[in-house]
Amino acid sequence: MITAIAAMITAVVGVLGTLLAPVLAQRLTGRQRAEETRLAAGQRKLEERRAQYTAMNRASRQFHTLLKDALHRIRDGVYTEQERTQLEEARLDHRDRYAEAQMIVPERILQASRDLNRVLAAGDAAVKRLDRDLAHDGESVERALEELKAADPRLDTMRTLMRQDLGVTD
Repeated sequence: MITAIAAMITAVVGVLGTLLAPVLAQRLTGRQRAEETRLAAGQRKLEERRAQYTAMNRASRQFHTLLKDALHRIRDGVYTEQERTQLEEARLDHRDRYAEAQMIVPERILQASRDLNRVLAAGDAAVKRLDRDLAHDGESVERALEELKAADPRLDTMRTLMRQDLGVTD
């Protein structure tokens, strides 16, 4: 009788094991897929942020460089329509990169970009006034170049914050 009970218990356990194995395997596979999906989403977000940071950094630095070039060319009397167009395109690109970033980057990065943008916008306004011979009292190319130097540490701060957010360590 004990042998019969043991055989019955073994049979029940075997049948339950056979029936439950696919269910357990399916649950395990489902969990693994959910984890893979979560990791892939995190990787996509990181790549999206990295691309956005690269575009913001590049656009900001290009705008800064073209502002300095414009001031030098105004000073030298060789500022052309082509350079005006390049500067305007760089300004618009800088603005567009910031607009795109607003929805995906942390506030501290946006704040660093705004701090930089204040300097670049002031430089852009000075370039336009100087180019049109509408300079404010005391405004000159040399002064505008000096004020534009304030962008350098702001560019570095923004880049550093971006790298930290991406987990880049030195």
